[in-house]
Amino acid sequence: MAVAVAAPLVALPAAPSQAAPAARAAAGPAGVAAKSAYLFDSGTRKTRWSRAATTKRPIASITKVMTALVVLRAGKLDRTITVKQKYIDYAVRQGGSMANLRAGDRLTVRQLLNGLMLPSGCDVAYALADVYGPGWKGFVTKMNKTAAQLGMKHTKYANFDGLPWPTATSTYSTAYDQTRLAYYALKRADFRAVVARRAYKLAKSTTHGAYSWTNTNRLLGSYTGAAGVKTGTTDAAGYSLMFTARRGTRTLVGIVLNSSTTDETARFTDAARILDWGFGAKSAGVLRVPPVPAGANVD
Repeated sequence: MAVAVAAPLVALPAAPSQAAPAARAAAGPAGVAAKSAYLFDSGTRKTRWSRAATTKRPIASITKVMTALVVLRAGKLDRTITVKQKYIDYAVRQGGSMANLRAGDRLTVRQLLNGLMLPSGCDVAYALADVYGPGWKGFVTKMNKTAAQLGMKHTKYANFDGLPWPTATSTYSTAYDQTRLAYYALKRADFRAVVARRAYKLAKSTTHGAYSWTNTNRLLGSYTGAAGVKTGTTDAAGYSLMFTARRGTRTLVGIVLNSSTTDETARFTDAARILDWGFGAKSAGVLRVPPVPAGANVD
Protein backbone atom coordinates (compact mmCIF):
# COMPACT_ATOMS: atom_id res chain seq x y z
CA MET A 1 0.00 0.00 0.00
CA ALA A 2 1.43 3.36 -1.00
CA VAL A 3 1.09 6.03 1.65
CA ALA A 4 1.21 9.68 0.65
CA VAL A 5 1.84 11.97 3.61
CA ALA A 6 0.11 15.33 3.65
CA ALA A 7 2.49 18.27 3.67
CA PRO A 8 1.26 19.90 6.92
CA LEU A 9 2.61 16.95 8.90
CA VAL A 10 6.16 18.22 8.56
CA ALA A 11 5.20 21.23 10.69
CA LEU A 12 5.34 19.11 13.83
CA PRO A 13 8.61 20.05 15.57
CA ALA A 14 11.56 17.71 15.73
CA ALA A 15 11.65 15.43 18.73
CA PRO A 16 12.98 17.24 21.80
CA SER A 17 16.28 16.27 23.34
CA GLN A 18 16.20 13.92 26.28
CA ALA A 19 18.31 16.47 28.12
CA ALA A 20 15.59 19.14 28.11
CA PRO A 21 16.29 22.05 30.46
CA ALA A 22 14.92 21.68 33.98
CA ALA A 23 13.30 25.07 33.55
CA ARG A 24 10.99 23.67 30.87
CA ALA A 25 9.79 20.90 33.19
CA ALA A 26 9.30 23.34 36.04
CA ALA A 27 7.18 25.59 33.82
CA GLY A 28 4.86 22.76 32.80
CA PRO A 29 1.69 21.39 34.38
CA ALA A 30 1.88 20.31 38.01
CA GLY A 31 0.86 16.94 39.43
CA VAL A 32 1.34 14.86 36.28
CA ALA A 33 2.37 11.30 37.15
CA ALA A 34 2.92 9.91 33.64
CA LYS A 35 6.39 8.60 32.87
CA SER A 36 6.20 10.10 29.37
CA ALA A 37 3.95 12.87 28.10
CA TYR A 38 3.53 15.32 25.25
CA LEU A 39 1.30 18.29 24.50
CA PHE A 40 1.01 19.84 21.05
CA ASP A 41 -0.98 22.87 19.86
CA SER A 42 -2.47 21.96 16.47
CA GLY A 43 -3.21 25.58 15.60
CA THR A 44 0.21 27.06 16.20
CA ARG A 45 1.90 23.72 15.42
CA LYS A 46 4.12 24.13 18.42
CA THR A 47 5.06 21.81 21.25
CA ARG A 48 3.71 23.15 24.50
CA TRP A 49 5.26 20.70 26.94
CA SER A 50 6.87 17.28 27.06
CA ARG A 51 8.38 14.74 29.42
CA ALA A 52 10.66 11.89 28.33
CA ALA A 53 9.19 12.40 24.88
CA THR A 54 11.63 10.14 23.03
CA THR A 55 11.80 7.30 25.55
CA LYS A 56 10.58 4.06 23.98
CA ARG A 57 7.65 2.50 25.85
CA PRO A 58 4.97 -0.11 25.15
CA ILE A 59 1.73 1.60 24.09
CA ALA A 60 -0.88 -1.14 24.55
CA SER A 61 -4.18 -0.52 22.74
CA ILE A 62 -3.15 2.94 21.58
CA THR A 63 -1.71 0.75 18.83
CA LYS A 64 -5.26 0.62 17.43
CA VAL A 65 -4.98 4.23 16.30
CA MET A 66 -2.56 3.06 13.64
CA THR A 67 -4.77 0.05 12.92
CA ALA A 68 -7.69 2.38 12.26
CA LEU A 69 -5.60 4.77 10.19
CA VAL A 70 -4.29 2.04 7.87
CA VAL A 71 -7.86 0.84 7.30
CA LEU A 72 -9.24 4.34 6.73
CA ARG A 73 -6.52 5.16 4.24
CA ALA A 74 -7.19 1.92 2.36
CA GLY A 75 -10.88 2.80 2.07
CA LYS A 76 -13.73 0.49 1.02
CA LEU A 77 -15.42 1.22 4.33
CA ASP A 78 -18.77 -0.16 3.19
CA ARG A 79 -17.39 -3.60 2.35
CA THR A 80 -18.80 -6.39 4.51
CA ILE A 81 -16.61 -8.58 6.70
CA THR A 82 -17.83 -11.92 8.00
CA VAL A 83 -16.75 -12.56 11.58
CA LYS A 84 -14.69 -15.74 11.90
CA GLN A 85 -14.45 -17.80 15.06
CA LYS A 86 -10.68 -17.42 15.03
CA TYR A 87 -11.03 -13.65 15.70
CA ILE A 88 -13.00 -14.36 18.85
CA ASP A 89 -10.79 -17.24 19.98
CA TYR A 90 -7.70 -15.06 19.58
CA ALA A 91 -9.02 -12.27 21.79
CA VAL A 92 -10.18 -14.73 24.45
CA ARG A 93 -6.87 -16.58 24.40
CA GLN A 94 -4.85 -13.38 24.72
CA GLY A 95 -7.10 -11.93 27.41
CA GLY A 96 -7.72 -8.80 25.34
CA SER A 97 -10.61 -6.36 25.50
CA MET A 98 -13.40 -7.38 23.14
CA ALA A 99 -16.27 -5.95 21.14
CA ASN A 100 -17.95 -9.33 21.67
CA LEU A 101 -18.30 -10.13 17.99
CA ARG A 102 -20.31 -13.21 17.06
CA ALA A 103 -19.06 -15.73 14.53
CA GLY A 104 -21.03 -15.56 11.30
CA ASP A 105 -22.16 -11.97 11.75
CA ARG A 106 -21.54 -9.74 8.76
CA LEU A 107 -20.68 -6.12 9.50
CA THR A 108 -19.33 -3.28 7.41
CA VAL A 109 -15.84 -1.93 7.97
CA ARG A 110 -17.41 1.40 8.92
CA GLN A 111 -19.35 -0.35 11.70
CA LEU A 112 -16.36 -2.40 12.80
CA LEU A 113 -14.19 0.70 13.23
CA ASN A 114 -16.50 1.69 16.08
CA GLY A 115 -16.01 -1.73 17.65
CA LEU A 116 -12.27 -1.27 17.30
CA MET A 117 -11.97 2.18 18.84
CA LEU A 118 -14.77 2.46 21.40
CA PRO A 119 -14.65 -0.81 23.40
CA SER A 120 -11.11 -1.43 22.07
CA GLY A 121 -12.05 -4.71 20.47
CA CYS A 122 -9.08 -6.97 19.87
CA ASP A 123 -11.45 -9.32 18.06
CA VAL A 124 -12.26 -6.48 15.67
CA ALA A 125 -8.58 -5.59 15.27
CA TYR A 126 -7.82 -9.13 14.13
CA ALA A 127 -10.76 -9.11 11.70
CA LEU A 128 -9.63 -5.86 10.09
CA ALA A 129 -5.98 -6.90 9.95
CA ASP A 130 -6.88 -10.26 8.43
CA VAL A 131 -8.92 -8.69 5.65
CA TYR A 132 -6.82 -5.60 4.95
CA GLY A 133 -3.42 -7.31 5.13
CA PRO A 134 -4.45 -9.60 3.66
CA GLY A 135 -3.40 -11.66 6.65
CA TRP A 136 -2.32 -10.06 9.91
CA LYS A 137 1.40 -10.22 9.14
CA GLY A 138 0.90 -8.27 5.94
CA PHE A 139 -1.19 -5.75 7.83
CA VAL A 140 1.47 -5.20 10.48
CA THR A 141 3.97 -4.59 7.69
CA LYS A 142 1.65 -1.84 6.42
CA MET A 143 1.44 -0.38 9.93
CA ASN A 144 5.22 -0.12 10.16
CA LYS A 145 5.56 1.30 6.64
CA THR A 146 2.99 3.95 7.49
CA ALA A 147 4.80 4.79 10.72
CA ALA A 148 8.07 5.21 8.85
CA GLN A 149 6.49 7.44 6.23
CA LEU A 150 4.91 9.59 8.96
CA GLY A 151 8.33 10.17 10.49
CA MET A 152 7.73 7.98 13.55
CA LYS A 153 11.38 7.02 13.85
CA HIS A 154 11.22 5.27 17.22
CA THR A 155 8.13 3.13 16.74
CA LYS A 156 7.69 -0.55 16.02
CA TYR A 157 4.44 -2.47 15.69
CA ALA A 158 4.69 -6.19 16.33
CA ASN A 159 0.97 -6.81 16.10
CA PHE A 160 -2.32 -5.13 15.25
CA ASP A 161 -3.75 -4.40 18.72
CA GLY A 162 -0.92 -3.72 21.19
CA LEU A 163 -1.37 -6.86 23.26
CA PRO A 164 1.88 -8.06 24.87
CA TRP A 165 3.01 -10.61 22.29
CA PRO A 166 5.46 -11.94 21.25
CA THR A 167 6.77 -10.08 24.33
CA ALA A 168 5.48 -7.33 26.59
CA THR A 169 7.63 -4.73 24.85
CA SER A 170 7.61 -5.98 21.24
CA THR A 171 5.32 -3.11 20.22
CA TYR A 172 6.73 0.21 21.35
CA SER A 173 6.73 3.89 20.55
CA THR A 174 7.38 7.28 22.15
CA ALA A 175 5.21 10.12 23.36
CA TYR A 176 6.53 12.25 20.51
CA ASP A 177 5.83 9.66 17.80
CA GLN A 178 2.33 8.94 19.06
CA THR A 179 1.45 12.63 19.26
CA ARG A 180 2.70 12.95 15.70
CA LEU A 181 0.39 10.10 14.72
CA ALA A 182 -2.55 11.67 16.56
CA TYR A 183 -1.99 15.03 14.87
CA TYR A 184 -2.06 13.35 11.47
CA ALA A 185 -5.00 11.00 12.14
CA LEU A 186 -7.15 13.79 13.58
CA LYS A 187 -6.95 15.62 10.26
CA ARG A 188 -9.38 13.00 8.97
CA ALA A 189 -13.06 13.74 9.59
CA ASP A 190 -13.91 10.03 9.50
CA PHE A 191 -11.37 9.29 12.24
CA ARG A 192 -12.51 12.25 14.37
CA ALA A 193 -16.13 11.13 14.14
CA VAL A 194 -15.38 7.66 15.48
CA VAL A 195 -13.09 8.61 18.36
CA ALA A 196 -15.43 11.36 19.57
CA ARG A 197 -18.37 9.00 20.10
CA ARG A 198 -19.20 8.08 23.67
CA ALA A 199 -21.32 5.14 22.55
CA TYR A 200 -22.40 3.33 19.41
CA LYS A 201 -25.33 0.94 18.94
CA LEU A 202 -26.28 -1.41 16.15
CA ALA A 203 -29.78 -2.86 16.06
CA LYS A 204 -30.23 -6.50 15.15
CA SER A 205 -30.53 -7.03 11.41
CA THR A 206 -30.66 -9.84 8.89
CA THR A 207 -26.84 -9.86 8.74
CA HIS A 208 -25.82 -9.41 12.38
CA GLY A 209 -27.01 -9.39 15.96
CA ALA A 210 -27.42 -6.30 18.13
CA TYR A 211 -24.30 -4.57 19.43
CA SER A 212 -23.78 -1.83 21.99
CA TRP A 213 -20.32 -0.35 22.45
CA THR A 214 -19.19 2.22 25.03
CA ASN A 215 -16.03 4.31 24.63
CA THR A 216 -13.31 3.43 27.15
CA ASN A 217 -12.15 7.07 27.06
CA ARG A 218 -13.98 8.61 30.01
CA LEU A 219 -12.44 12.00 29.36
CA LEU A 220 -15.31 12.30 26.87
CA GLY A 221 -18.25 13.91 28.60
CA SER A 222 -16.28 14.76 31.74
CA TYR A 223 -13.71 17.22 30.42
CA THR A 224 -15.00 20.27 28.56
CA GLY A 225 -14.00 20.12 24.91
CA ALA A 226 -12.63 16.57 24.97
CA ALA A 227 -12.94 14.96 21.53
CA GLY A 228 -11.02 11.65 21.66
CA VAL A 229 -8.84 9.65 21.12
CA LYS A 230 -7.71 6.27 22.64
CA THR A 231 -6.97 4.48 25.89
CA GLY A 232 -4.51 1.65 26.39
CA THR A 233 -3.20 -0.53 29.16
CA THR A 234 -1.09 -3.61 29.72
CA ASP A 235 1.03 -4.52 32.73
CA ALA A 236 4.11 -3.17 30.95
CA ALA A 237 2.48 -0.08 29.44
CA GLY A 238 0.55 1.03 32.51
CA TYR A 239 -2.62 3.10 32.14
CA SER A 240 -2.11 5.37 29.15
CA LEU A 241 -4.16 7.79 27.06
CA MET A 242 -3.89 9.63 23.75
CA PHE A 243 -6.15 12.68 23.97
CA THR A 244 -7.39 15.80 22.23
CA ALA A 245 -9.62 18.69 23.25
CA ARG A 246 -10.90 21.87 21.65
CA ARG A 247 -11.87 25.11 23.34
CA GLY A 248 -12.78 28.11 21.25
CA THR A 249 -10.47 28.10 18.26
CA ARG A 250 -7.71 26.13 19.97
CA THR A 251 -7.13 22.40 19.62
CA LEU A 252 -4.61 20.59 21.78
CA VAL A 253 -3.36 17.06 21.16
CA GLY A 254 -1.31 14.95 23.53
CA ILE A 255 -0.54 11.72 25.26
CA VAL A 256 0.34 10.29 28.65
CA LEU A 257 2.16 6.97 28.84
CA ASN A 258 2.13 4.95 32.07
CA SER A 259 0.32 7.35 34.36
CA SER A 260 -0.04 4.48 36.82
CA THR A 261 0.06 0.71 37.01
CA THR A 262 -2.61 0.55 39.72
CA ASP A 263 -5.01 3.50 39.28
CA GLU A 264 -6.79 3.44 35.93
CA THR A 265 -8.21 6.94 36.45
CA ALA A 266 -4.75 8.51 36.75
CA ARG A 267 -4.38 8.86 32.96
CA PHE A 268 -7.57 10.93 32.81
CA THR A 269 -6.57 13.24 35.64
CA ASP A 270 -3.10 13.56 34.11
CA ALA A 271 -4.61 14.52 30.76
CA ALA A 272 -6.96 17.02 32.40
CA ARG A 273 -4.10 18.71 34.25
CA ILE A 274 -2.05 18.93 31.06
CA LEU A 275 -4.97 20.29 29.06
CA ASP A 276 -5.92 22.80 31.76
CA TRP A 277 -2.36 24.07 31.74
CA GLY A 278 -2.32 24.18 27.96
CA PHE A 279 -5.57 26.11 27.74
CA GLY A 280 -4.49 28.44 30.54
CA ALA A 281 -7.47 27.56 32.71
CA LYS A 282 -7.60 29.94 35.65
CA SER A 283 -9.52 27.62 37.94
CA ALA A 284 -8.02 24.25 37.14
CA GLY A 285 -9.28 21.55 39.45
CA VAL A 286 -9.00 17.81 39.82
CA LEU A 287 -11.10 16.04 37.21
CA ARG A 288 -13.95 13.97 38.57
CA VAL A 289 -13.59 10.85 36.47
CA PRO A 290 -17.00 9.21 36.01
CA PRO A 291 -17.38 5.55 36.97
CA VAL A 292 -17.13 2.84 34.35
CA PRO A 293 -20.58 2.37 32.81
CA ALA A 294 -22.25 -0.96 33.52
CA GLY A 295 -20.96 -3.62 31.15
CA ALA A 296 -18.31 -1.36 29.60
CA ASN A 297 -14.66 -2.29 29.11
CA VAL A 298 -11.70 -0.78 30.91
CA ASP A 299 -8.75 -0.62 28.58
